[in-house]
Parts: sequence; structure tokens; C-alpha cells
Amino acid sequence: MTIKLYGVAGSRALRSLWMLEELGLPFEHIKTDFKGGGTRTPDYLKVNPNGHIPALQDEGLTLFESMAINLYLAMKYNKGLWPSAVEDQARAMQWSFWGMTEVEPHLLQVLLNRVMIPPDRRDEGRVQKGLDALKQPFKVLDEALTGNTWLVGNTFSVADLNVAAILSWTKPTKVDLSGYGNLNRWLNTCLDRPAFKAAAKR
Repeated sequence: MTIKLYGVAGSRALRSLWMLEELGLPFEHIKTDFKGGGTRTPDYLKVNPNGHIPALQDEGLTLFESMAINLYLAMKYNKGLWPSAVEDQARAMQWSFWGMTEVEPHLLQVLLNRVMIPPDRRDEGRVQKGLDALKQPFKVLDEALTGNTWLVGNTFSVADLNVAAILSWTKPTKVDLSGYGNLNRWLNTCLDRPAFKAAAKR
């Protein structure tokens, strides 16, 4: 059975597309966009009743939530992206959940009000509030990368992919990362990977 990934690159589905590209897995990309109601059709709601993307189908399993999908793929089709030590596995999950709770909500407000929402409806106050809230998590990540190339262990892993996928939003929003040298270096290295570039073109 072919792996199926529902979503479009201009959404959280980019994270799972990136993971599939990193793993080199054959898959069917079913382009499903939240714009125009694509995620609210009766057929798609049978896949993900929440009406969001991405969603994954693999050998009878249907999964939603991008982080759950990526952790599953990294574990099942392990090609070095899933750490071997249980302690490092826990840290990979820690960073993945951290990215969702500490970074994404604030960065999403910046993305919405700098890129997604029509210019006449954008709220600069929300942009500034988001940028202010990001200072602390950016500092945490920058310090964690002091003397370290990657977040967990000595190689690129699901932890790096999941967090960098969220932080990729800093590029279209032109968030200034110059004050976070370690973070900026690490993010650029992650986003320079061929698998990320391939996923972004889908």
C-alpha cells in the first residue's frame, strides 16, 4: 500500500513532506488545501474529521497532527532520524513539543499578519506582540545550540527537522535572527538540506 500524504507545502504539511523526502520513501502526495474548503469536503473529513492538514495514511493507519506523523515516520522507517538511546528519543519529543507550544503560536501571528492576511486587515500590534514573545524561546534554542551542531546527538534528527520546520516561517516573515548566531546558523543548515528544498517545491 502506498503512503498517502494529504496537504500542501504552504501549510504544516510541509513538515511531513520534508520527513518523507528525508526518508526517501515513495508516497502519493494528495494536494489538499485549506483554501477554498478543500479540507472540509465529506471525503476529506473521513480522513481527518478535524478538517485540518496534514493527514497520513500508511498500511491501514490514518494519522493527523504533523508532529505525530513525523515522529511515527521517523520511528517506523528509521534511517538515522530517530535516536537510538531512549534518553535522546525523549529529548527529540521534548524539542518537537517545545516547538509547537513555545514557538509556533507566536510565530503564526507574525506569519498571519505579515504574509497571509490581506494587507488592509493586518494587525502590526499582533506582529510586535508575537516578536516580543519569541525572544525567550529563541534565546533558549540559541543557548541549547551553543557548542552543538544539532539538537540531539551528533547528527541531524527528527528533533532538528520538526523545530526547523516551524522556524522556517521566519524566512517569509523576515524575522531578524541576527542576534541569535547559533540558532541562525543551525536553521540555515537545516533549510539548506535537499530534502527540505524538494518538499517546499511540492
